[in-house]
Amino acid sequence: MVLDPEIKTQLNQYLGLMEGDVLIQVCAGDDQISLDMLSLVNAIAGMSSRIKLEKADLPRTPSFSVNRPGEDTGIVFAGIPLGHEFTSLVLALLQVSGRAPKVEQDVIDRIKSIRGEFRFETYISLTCHNCPDVVQALNLMSVLNPGISHTMIDGAAFKAEVESNNIMAVPSVFLNGEFFGGGRMTIDEILTKIGVTRDDSELFEKEPYDVLVVGGGPAGASAAIYAARKGIRTGIVADRFGGQVVDTLGIENLIGMKYTEGPKLAASLEEHVKEYNVDIMKLQRAVRLEKDKLFEVQLENGAVLKSKTVILSTGARWRTIGVPGEEEFKNKGVAYCPHCDGPLYAGKRVAVVGGGNSGVEAAIDLAGITSHVTVLSLSSELKADAVLQDRLYSLPNVTVLKNVETTEITGTDKVRGISYIERDSGAVKHVELEGVFVQIGLVPNTEWLGDSLERMSSGEIVVDKRGATSLPGVFAGGDCTDSAYNQIVISMGSGATAALSAFDYLIRH
Repeated sequence: MVLDPEIKTQLNQYLGLMEGDVLIQVCAGDDQISLDMLSLVNAIAGMSSRIKLEKADLPRTPSFSVNRPGEDTGIVFAGIPLGHEFTSLVLALLQVSGRAPKVEQDVIDRIKSIRGEFRFETYISLTCHNCPDVVQALNLMSVLNPGISHTMIDGAAFKAEVESNNIMAVPSVFLNGEFFGGGRMTIDEILTKIGVTRDDSELFEKEPYDVLVVGGGPAGASAAIYAARKGIRTGIVADRFGGQVVDTLGIENLIGMKYTEGPKLAASLEEHVKEYNVDIMKLQRAVRLEKDKLFEVQLENGAVLKSKTVILSTGARWRTIGVPGEEEFKNKGVAYCPHCDGPLYAGKRVAVVGGGNSGVEAAIDLAGITSHVTVLSLSSELKADAVLQDRLYSLPNVTVLKNVETTEITGTDKVRGISYIERDSGAVKHVELEGVFVQIGLVPNTEWLGDSLERMSSGEIVVDKRGATSLPGVFAGGDCTDSAYNQIVISMGSGATAALSAFDYLIRH
């Protein structure tokens, strides 16, 4: 394996930040993946005098561990951590060498307080943009607590293991041999899941805000920054920072930025908000909005936050089909991210439900991995851009079914097929396959608002050109509103509009 010159340059820069010595223990065979892994670790060791290599017997071949000399730090990479996991490897080297992690002291203290043996294993795909967050969180926990260990396992390198564990979605995390959780998880969410919760008592004692932003996606981050710049007391409460952006892979239409990836943009949004005097409350979900003397936003944990004005930017989530089998087989053949989970279906038959841009793009990507892709579109014509349709129809292993309605996803322990009805003839048909990727758009996260303000029948909050809702003093922006288009740049602009309008409302009232 020859490292890309750009990767070599990046590695040289990062390895220069190491603060202590690191020992990489290597377990390799004669297969090609082992040879490529050896090439990688030899190249890394050759770039820094602080890194030493030695052979070792590890549970998996090929794999390598990253340790302090004379100490097992518990970090193992089974496979080759390139692609989206390159950053995970770099951070492991830096943190094991003694470089301080960029996390809050409260998080570090909670990790160090954990008692017992926690042996984590995470199955990943190198094309998954959500996997690194989980890998990096568990690696950090391993560095800080000797009772915790973590192994990253590349599913493509250990296919038999993936099959035997019935893994059909990544990341899939196992703890002490038992399934722990799937999908993207932050370090806070992992700690909460193992019972190491934060002290949220301070949320019950917050002073009222001038502006309280609910939601931490592009609209929420923009609103918080614009409000804080006005010098008013600003708070932002969010289930997760970045919102749906975190689940987005490539972003090429954010003006002034040729290309970025969702998790990177989400991290930069949070860092930008932290530059201002904003009270950030993460991992908190709003469940009720009421108006008394002040607006009151009740959180899931029972705390009530008060504010003179409120900006709603709760975003949207993937829309589900709502048919029998979808919920039962989620992560067992039903998936929503072709970039993350697609490699697990190599050589298998899959379906994509949805004929818009996201559905057709997913089908094109999957056609290069799977044996066959069936596209099911509810409308009589695909709604994707013409250039995408041309590419789709040129692929020999794709079947497009238009004007059909999905009625059931079938299976036993995992997906075995999909049933649909032809809307013109009424005929019910069935296709045998191993995976279903749902790509049918978004639904706004507004159910918790009830009838507190005007919403469309589909759930979007009705706003005017100033971002004002039907409830005076409450403003909204982003994908949770009746905006004509759902785009990151539009969400950022609408968040700024809502903040400026909230400031104007405070001046006038």
